Order: sequence, then structure tokens, then C-alpha cells
Amino acid sequence: MSTATQSSASQRIAALLDDSSFVEIGGLVTARNTDFGLSGKSTPADGVITGYGTIDSNLVYVYSQDASVLGGSVGEMHAKKIERLYSLAMKVGAPVIGLIDCAGLRLEEATDALAAFGKIYECQTLASGVIPQITAVFGVCGGGMAVVPALTDFTFMESGKAKLFINSPNALDGNKTLDTASAAFQSAEAGLVDAAGTEEAMISEIRRLVPILPANNEDDQSYDECTDDLNRLCGDLEASAGDPALALPMISDNGFFFEVKRNYAKDMVCGFIRLNGNTVGAVANRTVEYDDEAKEKAKYDAVLSTAGAQKAAAFVKFCDAFSIPVLTLTNVRGYKATTEEEKTIARAAAGLIYAFHDATVPTVNVITGEAFGTASLAMNSSADLTFAWPASSVGMMDPTAAAKIIYADEIEKADDQNALISAKASEYAKLQDSADSAARRGYVDSIIDPASTRKNVIAAFEMLFTKREDRPERKHGTV
Repeated sequence: MSTATQSSASQRIAALLDDSSFVEIGGLVTARNTDFGLSGKSTPADGVITGYGTIDSNLVYVYSQDASVLGGSVGEMHAKKIERLYSLAMKVGAPVIGLIDCAGLRLEEATDALAAFGKIYECQTLASGVIPQITAVFGVCGGGMAVVPALTDFTFMESGKAKLFINSPNALDGNKTLDTASAAFQSAEAGLVDAAGTEEAMISEIRRLVPILPANNEDDQSYDECTDDLNRLCGDLEASAGDPALALPMISDNGFFFEVKRNYAKDMVCGFIRLNGNTVGAVANRTVEYDDEAKEKAKYDAVLSTAGAQKAAAFVKFCDAFSIPVLTLTNVRGYKATTEEEKTIARAAAGLIYAFHDATVPTVNVITGEAFGTASLAMNSSADLTFAWPASSVGMMDPTAAAKIIYADEIEKADDQNALISAKASEYAKLQDSADSAARRGYVDSIIDPASTRKNVIAAFEMLFTKREDRPERKHGTV
């Protein structure tokens, strides 16, 4: 492995890939620029090790930046090696994984480095939706390099020493104490990072992710044999529905669940499950979060937020690009109502609605709680099949609120206003807000027992396996 055999860059590749599977490409490449004394400096592999290997026998292409060579900075040949790797990955149809530890653009090579770096952006853009792209940040990832993980599908970050930023924290006007380059900020506040932890844990996460993803947008090799009972009942599912991070593993084969953007917009849960051996994307509203000891950690309103909608929309687009079916668990009564949200929520909701309606993959919606108003329409109202649990509510708005509007004059004149509101709300719920009333109107395909959710959604996706759906001919949408 080049002349940097003992570097962290090579050790990360060895830890990531199956034993003895790595084959290096371009190991003898060095910097060709001679300005500013570069001719007298050793640049083995020009600061980046590139090649291919396997993860759980799945072919992947990998580049790993070597901080021991000019800080891992991106020079002309460094960038061209990554560009070459993308070219091969696109021809073969296999994921690209970038292990980042980079001081930024190499100043000594100036415009040559800048032009070559631009080609990396181009390669990532052309590869988007064609092959999965994954990055892991183990050191510095600053300036223009921070755009690289933003252009990929999944990003992991070491939580101790790694730094990810466009502008360094001390360069931000008015910032005194907030470490905006930290894994905590980038995962919980910026939403750029899917998971953060130790270097070993992040490498393990990538190894867990790759086998469940299609190799490319045409060849799905992500199927695995199902050893779980397809008709298994999920007796505790209804009690756990508030926290999809608990509910989704119950539905999935052998309890498998891989959550993405897990620390960001926690009111929305997105991730991958397995159903009858197939990878399925899952999107679900969250109203409660439990810790590892099943104790209540946080509560959330059953509302759609800007961050939650954006997180879900991006996930649905990825699933649709790689022909991964999508399951939604819906429990939402409206939109988050704050001054800040009002600036962005309409556009974010539009993005989520667009993502679902634009998707041509099989989609199944399960209404587990409330499905009120247009916020519920954003949660996969275009699903091929819609199920509802018996106790769920489907309609325009909360029955009590509706009753107060419809019967405002009667309520004002009533001696016992609370009793009248309660009676009218109960009547409205029965006529307009129940799962049964929605099913009678054809808006719900079937009312199912919560415990039978797994077998019902498996059967639905099995039926939808050969789904074909066209969209109007166009260059692309604008939402």
C-alpha cells in the first residue's frame, strides 16, 4: 500500500474493508508541481490512498487522505486520483467511500489544485443517484472540502478530534464559545452528519450500512435471505409507536434498523429496515424518545417541522433514486407553529410533498395515531396502499377544534358549554375523524390490528414488487 503503509490512512482502509481485499490504484503518484520548494518535499501517493476492495463481499471504491503528507492537503494529483476513482466506480457501478483527513487546498499549487478540486465536485454531482456515496470525517474537513460530505449520501464523523466546517468557528461573527466544527454540532444542529462516535464505531457503521444498499441505481444486490417469521405478530408495537426507533425494529426482519441523521430533527425518524430480506426505507413521526433503558428521554408534539420535513424529503429522494421501497408511519396533527418555523415550513412541507409524489418506488403508509389536515398529506398521502390502526384518527382537524368552529353559535348560547363541546366533538369524530369513516370513503385501504402490521406491510410490498409508474416527460422538477 504505497510508501505510507503504516499511516492512519492505510490503517483506516484496512479496518474498513474485508481482510486482504484492498487493491491500491495510483500508489506511485506524487506531486508534479515544483513551485515554493515542493520539489524538495516527499509526497508519497500525493497524500491520498486510492483503490478498491470489498465490505462483506460487496465491491466498494475507497480513498483515504493521509494527513502525514502535507497535512493531507488536496493538490492537483491528489484530486485527480479521486477523480480517477470515481470514473472507475461509475463504469463498474459500485459505491465510493471517502475517508477524510485534510488540511484543505494545497496553497503551493494554487490554481492547479483549485481546478482539479472542482473536478471532484463534478464527479460527485454526476455520481449522485447513480452510485451510493459515503464519507467519514476523521480529521480536519474545512473550507471547500466540507462541501464534499454535503454532496454525498451519508456522512459519519469521529466525535473527538474531527472538525467539519466551511468557516472555522473563530471566524464567525459574534461567535465566542460555540464549536460549530464539532461532531455534536454537525450532527444535531446542522444535520450534515448521520452518526458520530469513535473512529472504530464509525467504521463499523459503514460496514453495517454498505450491505443493505444497492450497488448502483440499476443493479440491486442488497437482498438478504429472511430468517424471520413473515407472519410474526408484534404485540408491543402499539405501545412503542410513539418512538419509531423502537417500533421500526419490531417490524423489521430480526430487529434490524439503521437510522440516518439520528441526532437531527428527532421529531422525524428516517432509516432502513428489512422486510422479507429486502431493504426498505422508513419515515416516521416521533412523539416520544426513549433511552437505552426504555426510560422517557424527551417528548415531541405530533407536528411537522421544517427540519423534519427536509430530513425526510432528502431520505425519500435517495430511496427513490436507488429503487428502495418506502414505508411511512404517520402520526401528525399539523405544522410546528413558531415565528422561525413560519419562515421556512411552507417550502419544507412542499419539498416533502414533492418527494413523495415524485417517487415511483412502492410506497406504503400506516396511520398509527393522528393524520390531520394538510400536514398529514405531506406524510405520503400518495402511497400505493394506506393502512390505519383502529384507534387512529383521520380527518381535517382535531374533533374538539372542529366542533368549536362548526357549532360556535350554539356553544355561545349553551348553559353547559363544555358538555355541548364534548358531545359535538364526539359526533364529529365518529362522522369525520375516525379511521372507519376514512375507510368508508376509500381514503384508507384497510384497518389493521397493530400487532399484524409486519405481515400486512410485507404482503403489500410483495404485491407492489413489480410496480411500474411513469411521470410526465421533463428535464427535472423545480421544487
